Amino acid sequence: MKRAVYGAASLLLLGIEILIGMYATGWVRNYLGDVLVVILLYTICRTISPKKPEKWFILPTAILVFAFIVEFLQLWGFCDRFGITNKLLRIIIGTGFSKVDLVSYVIGILPCYFVELLLSRKTDSGR
Repeated sequence: MKRAVYGAASLLLLGIEILIGMYATGWVRNYLGDVLVVILLYTICRTISPKKPEKWFILPTAILVFAFIVEFLQLWGFCDRFGITNKLLRIIIGTGFSKVDLVSYVIGILPCYFVELLLSRKTDSGR
């Protein structure tokens, strides 16, 4: 059942992200899209592997580290250095570093930490 909920959330968030990428401008594209992308990654991971990690904070932290790595690869010019010209790939990977994106990722991952904490407490109290 959990997988279905996370899967549905993933599809909904993916649809929203696609719409943001295609049509949005301003703060919605620049900030909300980055907030939602880490939540999307979280729901995808929970869909694929619904088993909770040993420590409740591991999955959200791993996703946040991944998002930071991708952002710093943008600073390094990853797409240009590796000759990535495909427009979709350049959008997915990103081509412009922003400190504000890092803040957006942190804001987006906070609800994921909260969900993981609640799930761990629910599981711990059920033992």
